[in-house]
Amino acid sequence: MAKLDIGPPDYRNFLHPVVKENYGKWEGHKHVKPGVLMHYGPGGELYTVRAGSPRLVSIEFIRDVCDLADEFCDGYLRFTTRNNIEFLTDKEENVDALIEACKAKGLPVGGTGKTMSNIVHTQGWVHCHTPATDASGIVKAVMDDLIEYFERDDLPQKITVAMACCLNMCGAVHCSDIAILGVHRTVPRLDHEVIRKTSEIPSLIACCPTAAIRPDPKNKSVTVVDERCMYCGNCFTMSPGMEIMDAENDGIAILIGGKVANARSAPSFSRMVIPFLPNNPPRWPETVQAVRQIVEAWLQNAKQGERIGEWVDRIGWERFFSITGLPFSDKLIDDFTFSYDTFRTSAAFKF
Repeated sequence: MAKLDIGPPDYRNFLHPVVKENYGKWEGHKHVKPGVLMHYGPGGELYTVRAGSPRLVSIEFIRDVCDLADEFCDGYLRFTTRNNIEFLTDKEENVDALIEACKAKGLPVGGTGKTMSNIVHTQGWVHCHTPATDASGIVKAVMDDLIEYFERDDLPQKITVAMACCLNMCGAVHCSDIAILGVHRTVPRLDHEVIRKTSEIPSLIACCPTAAIRPDPKNKSVTVVDERCMYCGNCFTMSPGMEIMDAENDGIAILIGGKVANARSAPSFSRMVIPFLPNNPPRWPETVQAVRQIVEAWLQNAKQGERIGEWVDRIGWERFFSITGLPFSDKLIDDFTFSYDTFRTSAAFKF
């Protein structure tokens, strides 16, 4: 393949030799123990040790991880989309030593099979300009509380958790078992002076997904139709004069039941079960308790193989709220104009 001076390098140059030998010829894999997989084929066996990692890391952290890979894995490792580190080795005798070395560095090993995987999340206060809450801080607090479920693989089924700091959702909150979502609750505050000086008015109007922004010729600016606004903050991306963040009213919503897999049942979107929790840094105790409450209710009542959404489909939403003790409110009723395909059309209720 010809070398290019632009774009990413050819990934095939970085594959483990066993992966190259078995490429397209894999015969299967085994779950050796929590955090350890063994893939096999005619080209040999490859052991994968998965360790949890923060999403935002320092250069020193990366150097430490690379040192582990050099010592035990001939330098081979990769990062997963859920911010896990996977060390790849064809030497079975290195597996236990690598696990101990990871633990000595403070890296928990797990997240394979019927476990709670690491949380995929967005930027939060570290980088994003429209967050309703933080991302890294909440993820740290939740995973600290639920780390036992990352390190054991005897859950009814795997559980995925996602975190997005606003409903623009650059995290996978629409299709995860449990989703933590930052929510704005007030319309943008308009600074006409800033809008006039810094914004392209047609682009600002066009960016609103619900057509809530209208031209205001008198002020050479825009107005917002409050009842149409969905508080997404997309307009603030186009103009710093559309300030959306509100320390008093911004908070967190919890959704459950989403999944991408086709296994057992069709893919499904998450549904809201808690409309608002307060922003309470640095440890967000209300959010951590809510997530644990849902996870433990699922653990105690789900059948083997049931994801959270499949468990709820079997017992019914009425029973879900009864078991978890979460309050039901009118804010949880989906009344969006085009959501008719998800409306309950039966008179059957499950209490």
